[in-house]
Amino acid sequence: MNMDVIYKEHAETIFRFLLAMCHDEDIAEELTQETFYQAVRCAGKYDGSCKITTWLCQIAKHLWYRELEKRKRKGTSELNENVPEEKNALEDEILIKEQKMEIFRKIHLLDEVQKEVLLLRITGAFSFREIGDIFGKNENWARVTFYRAKQKIVKED
Repeated sequence: MNMDVIYKEHAETIFRFLLAMCHDEDIAEELTQETFYQAVRCAGKYDGSCKITTWLCQIAKHLWYRELEKRKRKGTSELNENVPEEKNALEDEILIKEQKMEIFRKIHLLDEVQKEVLLLRITGAFSFREIGDIFGKNENWARVTFYRAKQKIVKED
C-alpha cells in the first residue's frame, strides 16, 4: 500500500468529510493529517473488505469523536461571536441562531447514519455518489437515506 498515492487521491475527500462534521478548517486539516498518520500506523489492519475511502473516513470519524470527548472533558467552547452594531441586526441574528438550533436539535434526533448522510450532504458539499462511497453503498442508497432524513425533519414541524 503506497501511502503517498493514497494521500494524494483521498486527502481532499477526508478533509471535506471532517469539515462537514467539525465546521472548522483548521481542525479539519489537523484531523486529516492525523487520519493519514493513523492509517500509516495501522496499514497492516486494512483487509480490503471495504473501499480505502470508507476505511479512512472511519478513522477520521473516530478521531473527530475523540476530539469532541477531549473538548468535553476540558469544557472548551470556541465561540467567535460578532456583535452587531444595530438592534435590528442583533434581533435578526438571534432569530437565525434560534432557527439553526432548532434544525440541529431535529438532526440530532435522527439515527447516526441518517444524521451523518444529511450533514455530509448539506454542510460538506459531497455528492450522493461520494456519500455512497464513504458508506460502502451506492449513490441511490445515499439519495434515499438523505430524502428520508429530510422528511423526518420536516415532519417534526
